[in-house]
Amino acid sequence: MPFKRTPQKFPASIKEVTIGAGDKAVTLGGENVLPLYSFDEPIKNPPKIGVEVSDQGPDRSLPDLAKFYEGAKTIAEVAKRACEIPGASFISLTLESADPNGEDKPIEDCVALCKEVAAAVTLPLAIQGSKNAEKDGQLFVKIAEALEGKNVLLLSAREENYKPIAVGAVQAYGQKIGAESAVDINLAKQLNVVISQMGIKNESVVMNIGTAAAGYGFEYVVSTMDRIKLAALAQNDDKLQMPIITPIGEQTWAVGESFKSEADAEPGWGPQEARGIAMEVSTAAAAIASGSNAVILRHPKSVEAVARLVASIV
Repeated sequence: MPFKRTPQKFPASIKEVTIGAGDKAVTLGGENVLPLYSFDEPIKNPPKIGVEVSDQGPDRSLPDLAKFYEGAKTIAEVAKRACEIPGASFISLTLESADPNGEDKPIEDCVALCKEVAAAVTLPLAIQGSKNAEKDGQLFVKIAEALEGKNVLLLSAREENYKPIAVGAVQAYGQKIGAESAVDINLAKQLNVVISQMGIKNESVVMNIGTAAAGYGFEYVVSTMDRIKLAALAQNDDKLQMPIITPIGEQTWAVGESFKSEADAEPGWGPQEARGIAMEVSTAAAAIASGSNAVILRHPKSVEAVARLVASIV
């Protein structure tokens, strides 16, 4: 008796969230199938890939990374060069220098940099903050005002600072908001609920549910994404139907396999840069297979590899 496959049908779909403007705008979400189940139903918007650009510049100790950004002297020039990476869908500017526990770069300087980058890039823009909730709450409002009309994604709002970002950045200036939680479906849903209570529509929200490098507790990420997607699609839970975005670069380049020099690494580990790329690609692939609608990567070779992977299976 021949096998007859029955496509799995769901009563709901993931909301669509668009960042950027014009013909380069990128839409995340929109699917009504489980991750990569294109054999059940065509995936409306395949997973997208962002390129992480730090305001401290690329790590020029990595030969291939340094070669790619050779000649790019300012952060705006670096971001413009990143737009040329095959497979890149958007740029994600990280304001590491704004951290009060680090350089504590003034808010007005950060805003000026964001304006320079926004003017230089040809792809949509996401902006990651300093990870200091209080400062980001102030910073994102000023950035939203300065980049009005650019439809940028602000990553990320947390329980401690979602109110000023929701009201002062999203409602006032029409930007998009990332809701950041710590690998827990209940925390993710609760943050989405309180953001929606501020009058923010689902179509303006993406979820950053957190991540880890592959092999470093990533099974918690998988199980959380699985539960979110099943609740969104099978149970029609509209507070979990926002697309998921996953910043991969920071986590994967911070583990020993990626940062240890060949002299300090275990025998047979190979070149440091190749190890970091492999860790970044494997983690990104796992995140996409688990349900992420977009990943943010650091290395151009990682971006190209993951873009080829997505194109081959969607």
